[in-house]
Amino acid sequence: MTPTRLRAELRPDALGVDAPEPRLSWLLPEGAGRQEAYELSVDGRVVAVEGAEHTLRPWPDAPLSSGESRAVRVRVRTDLGWSEWSEPLDVEAGLLSAADWVADWVSPAPLERGSVPRAGFRPAYRLRGEVVVDRPVRRARLHVTAHGVYEPWLDGRRVSDDELTPGYTEYLQRTQVQTYDVTAQLTVGRHVLGSVLADGWFRGQVGLTRAHDQWGDTTAFLAQLVLDHEDGTRTVVGTGGDWRCATSHILAADLIEGQQEDRRLVEPDWCTPSYDDSGWSSVDVVDRGHDILTGTPAPPARPVESLRPVSVRRLREGVDVVDFGQNINGRVRLTALGPAGTRLTLTHGEALGADGDVTLAHLVPNTPFLPEPLSAGQVDVVVSAGVAGDAFEPRFTTHGFQYVRVEGLPEPLACGDITAVVVHTDLEPRGAFSCSDERLDRLHDAAVWSFRGNACDLPTDCPTRERAGWTGDWQLYVPTASYLYDVDGFSLKWLRDVAVDQWDDGVVASMAPIPPVEMQGLLHEVNGSAGWGDAVVLVPLELYREYGDVGVVRELWPVIVRWLDRVEQMARKDRHPDRAARHPEPRPHDDYLWDTGFHWGEWLEPGEEPTDFMAFIKADKSEVATAFYAWSTRQAAYLASVLGLDADAERYADLSRRVAAAWATEFVEDGHVVPRTQANLVRALAFGLLPEDLRRQAADDLADLVRASGVRVGTGFLATPDLLPVLADHGHLDLAYELLLQESSPSWLAMIARGATTVWERWDGIDDDGVPHESLNHYSKGAVISFLHRYVAGLQRLEPTWRRFRVEPRPGGGLTSASTSHLSPHGTVAVSWTTTDGSLSLNVTVPPGCVAEVVTPDGTVEVGPGSHVL
Repeated sequence: MTPTRLRAELRPDALGVDAPEPRLSWLLPEGAGRQEAYELSVDGRVVAVEGAEHTLRPWPDAPLSSGESRAVRVRVRTDLGWSEWSEPLDVEAGLLSAADWVADWVSPAPLERGSVPRAGFRPAYRLRGEVVVDRPVRRARLHVTAHGVYEPWLDGRRVSDDELTPGYTEYLQRTQVQTYDVTAQLTVGRHVLGSVLADGWFRGQVGLTRAHDQWGDTTAFLAQLVLDHEDGTRTVVGTGGDWRCATSHILAADLIEGQQEDRRLVEPDWCTPSYDDSGWSSVDVVDRGHDILTGTPAPPARPVESLRPVSVRRLREGVDVVDFGQNINGRVRLTALGPAGTRLTLTHGEALGADGDVTLAHLVPNTPFLPEPLSAGQVDVVVSAGVAGDAFEPRFTTHGFQYVRVEGLPEPLACGDITAVVVHTDLEPRGAFSCSDERLDRLHDAAVWSFRGNACDLPTDCPTRERAGWTGDWQLYVPTASYLYDVDGFSLKWLRDVAVDQWDDGVVASMAPIPPVEMQGLLHEVNGSAGWGDAVVLVPLELYREYGDVGVVRELWPVIVRWLDRVEQMARKDRHPDRAARHPEPRPHDDYLWDTGFHWGEWLEPGEEPTDFMAFIKADKSEVATAFYAWSTRQAAYLASVLGLDADAERYADLSRRVAAAWATEFVEDGHVVPRTQANLVRALAFGLLPEDLRRQAADDLADLVRASGVRVGTGFLATPDLLPVLADHGHLDLAYELLLQESSPSWLAMIARGATTVWERWDGIDDDGVPHESLNHYSKGAVISFLHRYVAGLQRLEPTWRRFRVEPRPGGGLTSASTSHLSPHGTVAVSWTTTDGSLSLNVTVPPGCVAEVVTPDGTVEVGPGSHVL
């Protein structure tokens, strides 16, 4: 049998824990059946383990200590016998505790004494320190982090292509550390370690309010170099009072406002031993602590793709407009900088105005509680050095854009002079889809690009105006995202900030990380919402179902319990004033209605934009909140059983049944669900809130509403992912296809027909007059593409990690073919079908260790590993 291979899904939390617990997973041999047992080899010691789990926390005896490494191999037994051993995989621990650190935090604060630059326009600083290596090095590791965003350098070269490190977290409680292998560079002699340091999220502008200095008013840097020598000794050096700092050619760097450079000030040799830093300033040694340091389970952000323009047009003298044909998150690389002293301004936008120029009007924050008008940002400036081969590529900011206005060049810009660089977390692609209708292929592409544009270190709402990690957006999209990409570590990194941000009373904040300003005044009131706070239940649920990740469920379980305890108490103790006025004496089911607190509700249903926000805050949204109460307690019961918490599982299952019954008592009148909206009916059916005898009527009522709207979408954020599946599962498959293929607004294909390359925040993101509104890159409504995977192509996961899955294509809408594939933890699952003269040909791929239930007109058949044609 082909040897089993270990997958690089190790999960060492390198810092802030007592011991690392790397998480291994592996692919079974080709052609093998279910796994029956495995043997693990750690540094040559073999440990036999019975069981059929495909993942393992692998330490049979003592855990790793700081800096220690071990070689791990695995083989598995299936019904075909034992496989060969996998290739060894080295597992290495980082710095595991605060005591392992000898380096001090250093800050370029002396450069700002008496003159702190304006927020949004602060420069990036350079820091450097010397290292002397006096004997040969066997292994060298650089552990580094910052309060701000840093770019590490060693002897005149960047250490890594990672960007925006250390990432966005609740810095004062969780600051992530990156570790780099620099063995090859550390020969005997003098070396210089350096960093470029900018504000980033730490003290730069963040969120809708453009708040700054949220975690501190000075940036800081921390680096520790651990050298293991050939003679068995170890040298540890790091940042300290002997380091020096200076300004740089980057005159301003802000993630929202943009980056400004004077290329005439570039000093290429600033981080080399020969450079004279006598004119630099001494750094401040600052106390930021080491107990806040932690590893990260997420991949880094990187430049992952480059796009050439589809057009470059000279709009007027000195002004060119570039169209890259795709809305992205990232930056540009500009090589046409003009003669020395030429000042160029680059304005990045998602849309063009009627005059053909880049417009930012729809991205300007327009919120009444802001103290002053704010800009849309997204503007870079560069002054040319007039050096042949020079280029401007700002690495300390990102923008959401398809178009760029370039101002200041005397000669017209050419297509070869500018490139768009896509920047986001370097996630492994996992899923694909195509079909015979190119409009649906374009919709799928738009949804994928929307996720990519909003996966820059954390799941954001948009890459332009806010860039906030809204909890509601990710809980509804994560099942789609996990099909498209490996988002396990990416999600866990974010969930840890959700957990840190949880209030003592169980409230889950609406976003994570959450800037402190978002917890003050009116903004303080808009947390703890149903559908948003429920992310603490629903995101770990998806990570378990997709990746078999029990660890994340165990880690988040206390957070889940606190959240649901808070919901239970609010439902039992409090009543909405309107309900209390209608029913002065509480009814028995009132104890299970969640009708108090703030809730975003369905949010942005077509034609339902709130005009009076204070009234919106106080409104009764119990039909939404109670539905999520029932749903999340039901899922919590399942997760409790996964953890072996039988009493909790029974309690939450019983509570869920009671809440669902209360919902039906309150929101069903004369056999019909009320309020009679698409969203409410979808939730009633998707969340199992109705007795069986009322489900058909609710489905028919939903179909009637859709038809009465002219077959238009009537849902907002929360119910949209379930709209088409609910119709398809309740006898209205043809209507689901009709709605999917609708090209009149509001609909998905209306976006595509109007030129969208990403999914819009609002259904009318670009209106009938061609005017843009709000964000044009918001993945939430793109969750519809799960219908393409699960119903059009017909691939549905039945058991965690795809051990068992269903293949049941549901053709319609005139489609003649469709295909989808997904890389599961066990290998590729795939299905493709074509229709010819009324017959359907089906191809199915089942990975080792898995079983597919294939639904055909003649019944359901089970097929095992391999490729099958039916």
